[in-house]
Amino acid sequence: MAGIFKAYDIRGTYRDKLDETTAFYVGYYFKDLLDEDDLALGPVVVVSRDMRSHSVPMALAVKNGLRARGVAVIDIGIADTPQNYFATGFLAASGGIQITASHNPAVYNGFKMSRRDAIPVSYETGIDRLEQLVLSADVATDLEPEAGEEIRDVFAEYTEHILGELVGTEPRLKLAADAANGMGTLYRPILEHLNLEVTPLYFELDGTFPNHEANPLKAENLVDVERAVKENDCDFGVAFDGDADRAIIIDEKGNAISADIITGLLAPRFLADEPGAVIVYDLRSSWSTKEAIEEAGGRAIRERVGHSFIKATMREHDSPFGGELAGHFYYRRNYTADSSIGTVIEVLNYLRETGKPLSELVAPLKRYFATGEINFKVEDKEGMIRQLAEIFSDGEIDYLDGVTVQFEDWWFNVRPSNTEPYLRLVLEARSRKLMDEKRDLLLGILGTPEV
Repeated sequence: MAGIFKAYDIRGTYRDKLDETTAFYVGYYFKDLLDEDDLALGPVVVVSRDMRSHSVPMALAVKNGLRARGVAVIDIGIADTPQNYFATGFLAASGGIQITASHNPAVYNGFKMSRRDAIPVSYETGIDRLEQLVLSADVATDLEPEAGEEIRDVFAEYTEHILGELVGTEPRLKLAADAANGMGTLYRPILEHLNLEVTPLYFELDGTFPNHEANPLKAENLVDVERAVKENDCDFGVAFDGDADRAIIIDEKGNAISADIITGLLAPRFLADEPGAVIVYDLRSSWSTKEAIEEAGGRAIRERVGHSFIKATMREHDSPFGGELAGHFYYRRNYTADSSIGTVIEVLNYLRETGKPLSELVAPLKRYFATGEINFKVEDKEGMIRQLAEIFSDGEIDYLDGVTVQFEDWWFNVRPSNTEPYLRLVLEARSRKLMDEKRDLLLGILGTPEV
């Protein structure tokens, strides 16, 4: 079980790293992560699972652990992770547990957890405690249940909730959507309500991922949907990840749009209704994201990477919207949680309102040149970060997440992986030539990138 307790979830290979015994203990000790306000709501926890075959026994074991500890279960069955967040808030539950390994390959499984109102549980807010309890567990795994279980289907309510953000249904547009055989498959009936001509790719649930990996951050996993957009003359496309909490948007030319650009594109829509509101974005995002927020009259708050940090800052400032470079988009209306299908609807609304092609809408935001995230294997991560701060001491430096150094015409961030000996670099400049030059400079310091 060592190494499965991550920064934002629990995840590892099934059988050798985590199994039904681990799952039982996760459920059994989950109650210890809940505070008085959480427990006042029940205690009751929403449980759901993704399409992996071993998610079925893992879900059963989690439920047995919860019930053995006196925590009632609402089982909503097979669900995308945003649906688990929705159900946790909508049903006024004490918390939620989604059995999923997100975009990881078929041999992986894990748990994404939240407290009441879908407040995320991260390593700093509970997973560290759970790790201690699970690794030292000495209770039997065949205890009799002390609380009950309810089977509940919330998909109708979830669909109504999502469709509430649809502004109109005209004109009829074309969408290519790649579910990667993952939980985005569940969105098919929702898409049918949007008056779209849909070209569906891999909308069959299959936890072996027979067509391609369910990770839309890798360019090779976008090839099929990009081709489908062009061949079918679609207005836009979308690729979902395995548990459908992330979305990468494709323009009508078949080009993937970086998620920070989508954050900058959509932020003004929320600011039109709430002038001066806070929009939260992660520190890997383009300068243009911040500029778009401020140009629309909003207050841009830059936050460290990770959904628990973005969501906490959004709650603190009652922010209506936030986004991350990894393809997560967060909505206050959705219990400050992710909604990939909600993002599809927001982009669709914008296309219908403007009548302009997506490539034209995002063009003003694509005014800088970025490397994307590059990984380097570095054993002494903190030492390297200190070295970078010394080398670039003439820049504006902060340590919100790793080290960020900003100059007049370029900037970079290098942050450590929470669980692996890796540093991750993002760099942006005002010209491609300068970006290439500074990237090569950083490569000379950090070493050869990991493929």
